[in-house]
Amino acid sequence: MIIDGTESSLRAYLKTLPPVDEVGAHARAAMLATRSIKTTSKSWAIDMAISMVDLTTLEGADTPGKIGTLCAKAVRPDAMDATVPSVGAVCVYNDMVKIARTKLDAIGGTSIPVAAVATAFPSGRASFAVKAQDTKDAIDAGAAEIDMVIDRGAFLSGRYGEVFEEISQIREICGDKAHLKVILETGELVTLDNVRKASYLAMLAGADFIKTSTGKISPAATSPVVLVMLEAVRDYYSLTKTRIGVKPAGGIRNTKDAIKQLVLVNEVAGPKWLTPKLFRIGASALLNDLLLQRMKMRDGFYAGPSYVTLD
Repeated sequence: MIIDGTESSLRAYLKTLPPVDEVGAHARAAMLATRSIKTTSKSWAIDMAISMVDLTTLEGADTPGKIGTLCAKAVRPDAMDATVPSVGAVCVYNDMVKIARTKLDAIGGTSIPVAAVATAFPSGRASFAVKAQDTKDAIDAGAAEIDMVIDRGAFLSGRYGEVFEEISQIREICGDKAHLKVILETGELVTLDNVRKASYLAMLAGADFIKTSTGKISPAATSPVVLVMLEAVRDYYSLTKTRIGVKPAGGIRNTKDAIKQLVLVNEVAGPKWLTPKLFRIGASALLNDLLLQRMKMRDGFYAGPSYVTLD
């Protein structure tokens, strides 16, 4: 089937996707959530989860000082233990990108990318000219990853060509300077069928990652949603031999939640996706709990919350 980005070709392609068995998706996600892992595997899982965290602050009250502290934590999550891996990325608003990049470079975090939320995040309600400039500004400031939001209004109205074209143009702006993560805002897509369609639309348009949510809408990264998105990237790889990443964001706050995500990845997409290059977790509070659980496994007792920084 030829997919040229036109409304008719996209509609024809999306019609070929099998419908999601909502009951089955919920049942399988619930079953996988009951999986337990051994102590040695848990140690590995905690470190893997830390390396996959996109350490995020997206508040109107963000300051250069807060960004600096966040970057220091991204490089050395536990200042007392150099064996703790660095995080996957630091995710901030556009105007904080240059501050984050400068701080990371100054403290040995040159390998940690800065991700910028762009394209009129979180609503996506702006002209394309504004969204394009937003993206260009972030890249010029040093962002190596762009987290863009789709126009949910256009998608839910069935204007798939419009959504496809916007993603494609942002992909072109990113070029080889930045990876593109496409945020579906699954809490607004209503059905798992829509989640699957939006996932394919984003991948066809050039997404490097598909991301569940902005973190501003509830529900966000539910297990059934992540399961459907992992199925989509797995099946897309079978068709194209191109691996697309997945980033759940919103509501993943503790170690148990993070390990459930890793189980989903392994069982649905496969172990090839168990790498920060193909799976990230958008979070702020999660890192502290991962560090406390890691300390418990290392020392045999729980440290108080004062042993980690309060973000």
